[in-house]
Amino acid sequence: MGKSIGKFGRFGGRFVPETLMGPLLDLEQEFLKAMKDPSFKKEFGFYLKNYCGRPTPLYFARNLSENYGVKIYLKREDLNPTGAHKITNCIGQAIIAKRMGKRRIVAETGAGQHGIAVATTASLFGFECTIYMGEIDMERQSINLLKMKLLGAEVIKVSSGSKTLKDATNEAMRDWVTNVKNTHYLLGSAVGPHPYPIMVRNFQSIIGMEVKKQIKKYENRFPDILVACIGGGSNAIGLFYPFLKEKNVKMIGVEAEGKGKETPFHALSLLKGSEGIFHGSLTYVLQDEDGQINNSHSISAGLDYPGVGPEISFLFKKGRIIVDCVNDSLAMEAFNDLAKFEGIIPALESAHGLGWVKKFKNFRGDETIVVNLSGRGEKDLLTKEKKNDETS
Repeated sequence: MGKSIGKFGRFGGRFVPETLMGPLLDLEQEFLKAMKDPSFKKEFGFYLKNYCGRPTPLYFARNLSENYGVKIYLKREDLNPTGAHKITNCIGQAIIAKRMGKRRIVAETGAGQHGIAVATTASLFGFECTIYMGEIDMERQSINLLKMKLLGAEVIKVSSGSKTLKDATNEAMRDWVTNVKNTHYLLGSAVGPHPYPIMVRNFQSIIGMEVKKQIKKYENRFPDILVACIGGGSNAIGLFYPFLKEKNVKMIGVEAEGKGKETPFHALSLLKGSEGIFHGSLTYVLQDEDGQINNSHSISAGLDYPGVGPEISFLFKKGRIIVDCVNDSLAMEAFNDLAKFEGIIPALESAHGLGWVKKFKNFRGDETIVVNLSGRGEKDLLTKEKKNDETS
């Protein structure tokens, strides 16, 4: 992988307007400098430990394991203070923005978990904060919208296009181009132009590093299978990256099948997409024959995105990760199961990973699975009630 252009095989790169090349080069330089700076590592570690409460637990879900017929551990990223893994990346990027002298943060959000993490971080470090959110996501994630506003963020409704995460990202990028001198774009997933995919992966890889230590204490070995949902891919690459050299560890990425892979209503960027330029990098994307981006669909706002990170694309094409999918109904079943059997309400994003475990029938009796429980699900209770009303 070339450091200067951030390539993963043929994927990645930096495909942006000329006005952003300078800021991206500055960001790359500051990021690489920070990675070698003990003072950055000390400050980042301080906030992860004392503000976020890391390491997050690795929990053996005994009741769910008995019901699903395989030994399941949950990496409890839902116990982060903002309800998901997103805060880890936000703190890392905020420290870098502070080092660069930026005074304002702009971001996009779908499920609202990244938005809350950005708003929290902006409050913590004293940044002005503007967050773009699709009109549809504002409706289905209204609880998170209220939290962002309480934390002091300006939340701007995006009513263009599909009115979801893709269009919120477009607007956040436009804002950044306009205000680049004083603004840092705090991208929430391992997507976009270099150095974002590498930067987000590095900050989120603490998930997998913690799992490596934790599972050894429980099982005295690494897990057989790692499972994570894939939207943009930050929680997945965060779990997978530290295990990439462990050849005996299988990695399952779970995309959102939505209403069905044979319908237009899905978010199967890897399984049904093709290579193309999207949000600044070469990756897999849902597009038509003319290269126009197709709309995606998922009951989960965080997976309702028609692209995926370039490193995930590379690992998929290389065959290092196996990609499967779970539809809206099965994700909702898993959502209900975890609440019923373990007293844990998962995010609908994370429920896709659990849904894969529920549907897969060919486990060996001695296999151990780690599912990344990337977020908690209070935000999704209104979606659940709406789904219940539709089926009643």
